[in-house]
Amino acid sequence: MSEQQFQLLKAGGFVFAVGLASLLQRLTPHGHIKGSARTNAALWLVDVAVLGTVCGACACTVARWAEVNAVGLFNRIAVPGWVAAAVTVVMLDLVSYLWHRANHAIPVLWRFHRVHHSDGTFTVSTAARFHPGELLLSLPVRLSAILLLGAPVGGIVLFELIFSVANFVEHGDIDVPARVERRLGGLFITPALHRWHHSRRWADLNTNFGTIFVIWDRVLATYDRSSSTVVVATGLPGITEPLSLISALALPFTSVVGAQGR
Repeated sequence: MSEQQFQLLKAGGFVFAVGLASLLQRLTPHGHIKGSARTNAALWLVDVAVLGTVCGACACTVARWAEVNAVGLFNRIAVPGWVAAAVTVVMLDLVSYLWHRANHAIPVLWRFHRVHHSDGTFTVSTAARFHPGELLLSLPVRLSAILLLGAPVGGIVLFELIFSVANFVEHGDIDVPARVERRLGGLFITPALHRWHHSRRWADLNTNFGTIFVIWDRVLATYDRSSSTVVVATGLPGITEPLSLISALALPFTSVVGAQGR
């Protein structure tokens, strides 16, 4: 697979994820709230420009280099392709969980990650609200995981597609029927579980760090129950007004607003 094909598949998955999450949000809204779509979209455009310049399809490039040079687990041992792809999805989701948790625990990382939590509403567009500094800091972590795994390009693409759908759907202002929510919540992060993570209360905000699978939160004692029947006041403690693009980009370099007591 070429870098261009990798980028096209990622773009297609992104469009599908946004479309699916937006449709669900429209069909079964949770709170009928207006989001911060303008600021979130502007941040996303900045992220695309920065990451596109710095990285582009670097995950694909790194995976191909590792394959040629026999670097990483799956380039050293022979396993069926579907096994390597499945393990890649699971392990990269674990890395995402650990990175997310580190973003809440390490002050310098939290300064950037709090931009994501500063959205006072909780809608599909919140999934695109990240400071480019956070995404740049995550690159060495994600690329190192790909190298160590010797992750196949197909497995990375599969992870990116599933991750994108999970990310946008769980950020949606979406009500899920109780029976469906119970079944999905046994394996996956649901909108209600992630909405709880976006609470204005510190204790709630530091739970439910997963993106795809809920098992990491359950096993590592960061899981907290929630459901679509629960109303959550979302946003960042200490911020009461919507942020402009400039304010959001400057937030990591401002004083102690949203500093988790540190």
